[in-house]
Amino acid sequence: MKEIGVAIIGCGAITRVHLDAVVGSKMARLIAVVDSRKERARETAARYSCQWYEDYRTVLADEAVEVIHLCTPHYLHAPMAIEGVRTGKHVLVEKPVAINVGEAEKMIREAKINGRYIGVSFQNRYNPTSLKAKELLESGQLGPVRGIKGLVTWYRGHSYYAQSDWRGEYATEGGGVLINQAIHTLDLMQWFAGDVVSLKGNVSTRLLNDIIEVEDTADATINFQNGARGIFYATNCYTVNSPVEIEIQCTKASLSLRGEQLILIKDNKQSILVDEDGCNPKYKSYWGKSHGIAIACFYRSVLTNDSGGFISVEEGIKSLQIIEGIYKSSSSGKEIKIKNS
Repeated sequence: MKEIGVAIIGCGAITRVHLDAVVGSKMARLIAVVDSRKERARETAARYSCQWYEDYRTVLADEAVEVIHLCTPHYLHAPMAIEGVRTGKHVLVEKPVAINVGEAEKMIREAKINGRYIGVSFQNRYNPTSLKAKELLESGQLGPVRGIKGLVTWYRGHSYYAQSDWRGEYATEGGGVLINQAIHTLDLMQWFAGDVVSLKGNVSTRLLNDIIEVEDTADATINFQNGARGIFYATNCYTVNSPVEIEIQCTKASLSLRGEQLILIKDNKQSILVDEDGCNPKYKSYWGKSHGIAIACFYRSVLTNDSGGFISVEEGIKSLQIIEGIYKSSSSGKEIKIKNS
C-alpha cells in the first residue's frame, strides 16, 4: 500500500495524539513537524525522528508532503487550510474547523476549486458509544427522536488560559466554552437528532471576567427540523471535568451516553449496551480514544479518492452554525433561525 507523506503543523498538547496515529499507521509516513517555537519543534522532531521547521510554508512547498494536519490555534485553521489546498495538499484540521461560519464556507469553496479534501477532527463520532447510538437511531427501532439533552460541566482556571496567549479572546479562539470544550457535544447532538432550524440561548462569563473576554457558561433550547427539542448546557465553572452526558428520548425508548457508557432505557429498565475500557492514560481522558480512527478514515479517503469517507467541512460547519446562533440569540434576546448549509 502506498504511504502518504504527512506533516503536522503545530506542536501543542493535542499534537501527540496525531503524531502517534501517523507513526502507527500503515498508510502514512511522518515527514516533518512545524512550530513557530523553535525549541518545541526541535524537541518534537527528536522524539518522533522526523524533520522540523519553524515556517509552515516549508512543508507546503515540499512535494513529498501530501497531507498536513493543523494543530494550530483556532484563528489559523482557515487561512492555513486554504493555503494548504491551494498548494495541492489535503488538510486535516483539529476542531473547530474555523472560528466562524464565513471562514468555513471559504474553506469549502477552496477545497472544491482545488480538488483537495479538508477534514475536521470530530473524533467522538467514532466512539463505540456514538456509533452504536447512531445505528439504533437510524434503524428506527427506538422510534423518532422527541428530545435530546447535552450537558458539559468542566473546569478551566487561570492557569489554562495563561498557557497560551491565543485563548480567551474572540479574535483568536473564536469563543470560549462553546467553540472549544462543548463543540463536540453540539456536533453529536445534531448528528443524532438532525438539522437544527432555530434556537434561543445565552452566554455569560462568571468566574474569569478579569482574565478572559469569552464565555465560560452557555445554554440553549434547540429546535430540530424533525420536531425534536434539544436542551443544552455547558460550563467551565465546575470543580472537575465531569463525564459529558447526552440523553436521547425517542418514542419507544431512550438512550443515555455518559462518559464511556451507552445505556438503553425501555419500560423503566436500563441495559448497558456499550461499556468501553478505560481511556488511554497517555492522553487526557476528555479527548476520547478515537482520534486514530478519524485520522485513518481521512487517509483512506485520500488514498481511494472517497469524498464521503471522512468528516468534511460541510459537516463541521453545522456545529459552528449552532454556536453562532447561540451568540446572536444571547446578544439580541431573540430566537435565531439556523440556515442549514
